[in-house]
Amino acid sequence: MSLKNVFSSTSHALWKCMSLKGITFVRPQHVPCTTVAPRLLSHWSRPDICNPKSNENIGIQPKRQYARAARKKQEIPSQLSDLPPSMLKLDYTSVPLAQTTDDVVKRLLSLELASHSEKLQVKLEELIAKVQRDKDDRTSTEVKVAILTGRIRNFQDHLLKHPKDKANKRRMLMSIDRRKKKLKFLRRTRYEAFEHVCQQLGITYTFPPEYYRHATRRWQAKKALCIKVFKELQKQKAAQKAKGKQAVKPPSPETAGPTSTESQGPAAQEH
Repeated sequence: MSLKNVFSSTSHALWKCMSLKGITFVRPQHVPCTTVAPRLLSHWSRPDICNPKSNENIGIQPKRQYARAARKKQEIPSQLSDLPPSMLKLDYTSVPLAQTTDDVVKRLLSLELASHSEKLQVKLEELIAKVQRDKDDRTSTEVKVAILTGRIRNFQDHLLKHPKDKANKRRMLMSIDRRKKKLKFLRRTRYEAFEHVCQQLGITYTFPPEYYRHATRRWQAKKALCIKVFKELQKQKAAQKAKGKQAVKPPSPETAGPTSTESQGPAAQEH
């Protein structure tokens, strides 16, 4: 409180001294915001500031609008592209009347206007016909492998167009695992049929690894420790085995003690 009084008295004395010497002291006045804002608005609303085109000193080029090049759709090859469009759908191949109708009806019954599922059904029948044992074979391992191959290739074609479709990717991986198991069984039981299936369907069979595990630092350290412990145990077992052999081994004649005649001494030899 005393410090405040000192400052107020000092400022009062200074003002009085300046007034005596003829120096006018103007106290600063508070300017409200309502008077400052219109000034700023009037300044920035000038046409030479807001409109840069009207200012001759500033040379600003207009923004250029470049035309974007049209993106060409990438043609993705499909397993269904080799099917002829004039081929009839699967439901009408055995109908004799479909072969003798006019061109308009034939076009309606052909693969040209067929859906994707109908084309896929025709493709599966072609793959089955390559590996089936007879005309009525629908349950053999070769036929199941052919059906799974057609589905896997269909999933691959779909994922090339839609790479973020995780559900179809999961279905494709599950189908690959099923086909791998069936090929493994076919290779173990009927090797000739296995080679025929791989050749006809264009499958490259690769041997799965005996043991696969993602190598982490913890797993590598644990494996190194296990190997080290195993080697130490093998050394201990080998040492124990060598000791056991030495204990069971009979003494040799060189290391054996003196004979009975030698042990009797000279007295026995005199008799």
